[in-house]
Amino acid sequence: MGQIKTCAALLAAGFLLASCAHQPLPPLSGRYVSLGSSFAAGTALGGVKPDTPERCGRSAANYATLLASRLGLELTDTACGGATTAHVLGPWNELPPQIDAVTPQTRLVTITIGGNDLGYVRNLVAASCDPAKGISLGGRTLACPAIKEPTEADYARTEEGLRQIARTVKQRAPGARLIFVQYVRLVPDAACSGLKLSPVDAAVTRTIGQRLAKLTMRAAAAEGAEVLAADQLSVGHTPCAKQPWSAGPQPTGPAANAPWHPNMAGHAALAEALARQLGVR
Repeated sequence: MGQIKTCAALLAAGFLLASCAHQPLPPLSGRYVSLGSSFAAGTALGGVKPDTPERCGRSAANYATLLASRLGLELTDTACGGATTAHVLGPWNELPPQIDAVTPQTRLVTITIGGNDLGYVRNLVAASCDPAKGISLGGRTLACPAIKEPTEADYARTEEGLRQIARTVKQRAPGARLIFVQYVRLVPDAACSGLKLSPVDAAVTRTIGQRLAKLTMRAAAAEGAEVLAADQLSVGHTPCAKQPWSAGPQPTGPAANAPWHPNMAGHAALAEALARQLGVR
């Protein structure tokens, strides 16, 4: 299981409504579709869901599954570790487009995506890699990769990808409520030594997270979708905090997740925040 988590991580290498505060609440029964990357899938936390692709790492402890169980919704979970906006909109090898799960009967869609378009986790893994140890992947030890900062074109393509996803969801399910769930904050303003990031690398990766959060806000506002501002909700719950919602470069403990990914506490907190945003107390 540890190898599954590590591989998924390397491959993957609420309180704001964007513009639709008056949308009707979804019924406490109905179809719910979860889209996104490993931050939505759960990176095999507690094991991979039965009858799902192992490489996607869909977990029964991810925020979508917890939310669906609480609200009695019929969940179709298509999130997959390593996914980009292109994999939501189009096929990915043997996997169909994630968005194909959205139908006119869908009443709720949540999505966490965009980090892989920008190399967010990949850059964090690269920045925290020990050159003396390298990276273990599939039984091999590889040299630490170099950091590759996103270009302005990368940011623009990612934002357009998010907007296209929102437009397609609206076309396929006009009655659905769409919520972009931002990535939890991974690099605090004052990085701790446990993150193994140099000041320069901390600034680079922190900027990627901040810009991803902002462009997600813009895309949602432009397309009439909602945002769960997980980056703000998790300010006091970075890997450096006493109660972290995500793992740093070296996860420990039974509830830990893959490096640089939300842990069980993080997914539970996101599910709780989503329930509040949906009007459930």
